[in-house]
Amino acid sequence: MKQHYSILATAFLCLGASFAQAEPAKPDAKSLVSPELVKNIQSFIGSDIVRLSVEAQNTRLKDLKQEEIDQLDKQWRAERESADKPLIAATLSSPLSVYLSRIQGRSLGLYAEIFVMDRNGLNVGQSSVTSDFWQGDEDKFQKTFDVSGDAMFIDEPEWDKDARIWRGQVSFTVVDPQTKAAIGAVTVELNLTELARRQSPGA
Repeated sequence: MKQHYSILATAFLCLGASFAQAEPAKPDAKSLVSPELVKNIQSFIGSDIVRLSVEAQNTRLKDLKQEEIDQLDKQWRAERESADKPLIAATLSSPLSVYLSRIQGRSLGLYAEIFVMDRNGLNVGQSSVTSDFWQGDEDKFQKTFDVSGDAMFIDEPEWDKDARIWRGQVSFTVVDPQTKAAIGAVTVELNLTELARRQSPGA
């Protein structure tokens, strides 16, 4: 009988481990991104440091050609694999990057990454190192900045097998509050698993 119980216990443990390792169902990001969350994101994106930083880079890089943009993106990708990182270090140490890092930290795990882009789709500030420097060829930029001043784009969730969480990006156009002209874009990567937990009853 003891051997029978032992076999059953082992089977239940294996079954439990199997469930624990299983990938949870993909969340509906559009339903999780509530008006309150959007309002919260827009409040910190509407700060002067975001606008001033984007406008300064737009002025500094206004005549940049596509081949020069491509070269900057190539340099960024190379620096990710190098000990010498002048472009990455300069971007991460900017006042805007420091501001975004603090916002991410205060979210207590809700914001996995935040980065702001200029009118070229180049990063201006970011809370962590992105895979590339130019976002202008991606939906996060083309479905916001290229569309309208009030555009918002919610991307499909992606499963992070290492962190075992669902991630999803929500992007907005950044506008000048006075003129309402589009000056850049912002992407906030959400921990959708944490967001769903916070919205669950009793949380």
